[in-house]
Amino acid sequence: MTIQKITPFLWYLNEAEEAAAFYTSIFPDSRVVRVTEVPSAGSTKVVDFVLFGQPFLAMSSSGKDPFNHAVSFLVNCADQAEIDRYWDAFLEGGGVPEACGWLKDRFGVSWQIAPNDVIGMMGDPDAEKARRAAEAMMKMVKFDVAALRAAYNGTAG
Repeated sequence: MTIQKITPFLWYLNEAEEAAAFYTSIFPDSRVVRVTEVPSAGSTKVVDFVLFGQPFLAMSSSGKDPFNHAVSFLVNCADQAEIDRYWDAFLEGGGVPEACGWLKDRFGVSWQIAPNDVIGMMGDPDAEKARRAAEAMMKMVKFDVAALRAAYNGTAG
């Protein structure tokens, strides 16, 4: 087994196993690899899982630091159908939509569900195109790919 140099590690109070099962149900090429109980640390469990081929670790253990926006996971989407699918899946069971393609899942983890080209649009060397894209994005909760691209191209009505 190859050891990943950098692996996201998520610390939950009690829900690591549930969260890993939820995330792996959403993404293809995803699975829970192993759940390890750590008896020397009370009810602590460590969950190894893979999302889209990327290894993750999650832990259930007592703690006091909730998830916040300082760390989020960006999901690059090819089209509106993919955005809609991930958006709806993450909101299921208590997720909360936020602004500009961001949402918090039912465990409090922040995700950005965005079109593949949104960063490129906002960073376009043509300042007017970049401004239009950024302004359109700032008005959105869930991304509307057609509206975002129309704003970027100057064809929004």
